[in-house]
Amino acid sequence: MSSAPRLFCLDTVLIDVVLKVAHLPERAGDALASAQLITTGGGFNAMSAAARHDVKVTYAGRLGLGPFSAIATASLEVEAVASPIERNCDLDTGICVVLLEPDGERSFVTSPGAETTLRASDLASLDIRDGDYVLVSGYNIMYDDSSDVVLSWLAALPASVTIAFDPATRLADIPKANLEAVLVTATWLLCNAKEAGHLMKGDVAESATLLASMNDRLNVVIRDGARGCVVATNHDAARVVDGFDTTVVDTNGAGDVHNGVFLAQLARGCDALDAARLANAAAAVSISRLGPATSPTRHEVAEWIASRD
Repeated sequence: MSSAPRLFCLDTVLIDVVLKVAHLPERAGDALASAQLITTGGGFNAMSAAARHDVKVTYAGRLGLGPFSAIATASLEVEAVASPIERNCDLDTGICVVLLEPDGERSFVTSPGAETTLRASDLASLDIRDGDYVLVSGYNIMYDDSSDVVLSWLAALPASVTIAFDPATRLADIPKANLEAVLVTATWLLCNAKEAGHLMKGDVAESATLLASMNDRLNVVIRDGARGCVVATNHDAARVVDGFDTTVVDTNGAGDVHNGVFLAQLARGCDALDAARLANAAAAVSISRLGPATSPTRHEVAEWIASRD
């Protein structure tokens, strides 16, 4: 059995229905989509990114039974992502309608499904080992039907397991007690500049430095769009990792790509700053492509960086 670190992702898998529109419709209005894409999204974005950077990945969530679950299952199999948790045979996997505007901004409407029925016994069945990585999303700790299960499981994991937390876009909706509990447990906080500003006032570097001093465990990456990201290891000042110029086509899933590549590179033994630079490059490539799960492979990232040096 290989002892290489693995990534377990709790961030839920959904089916994204992406519609490219010139603008959002007014209330009771209509809009004509110029393009459409139906694809596996949600937590799959980060998982596929990590898998393409040569790390074994497991989906630590529940799939369902139905046409959307069939799409999700096929996507996970293509990326060799394991999905060992028993399916919910009464519900299909949920969907997320994504309205994509010309500047790359997105608006979402979500209809949940089987992914919301994760049980404590499901998580207990996972064979987490020393050195493994776990990625948890704000969506996992937002709702009453899943937050207690997830937070109790995270708190019981050994200290040798690296827990990464991405609060996601609805940070303000996470109950304060749940947010405090996960930040005490997490090894890495992975968020964007807007989310960081909600957690800690100041510019991006100041926020990262202060957040990384909250306790004796937490490290921080704050994604800052075209500027790249900042990295603050525990109790150290933040350092800027520059981004890359690119053509913006679709920003959907860019943060997930960054998370997946960053964690994959850490699991492969990479230094945090080097991992962040590779994650910046992967995210830059991904937003030049249409669709949510558009991470380049490790080889593609290396070639892309070399072409710019």
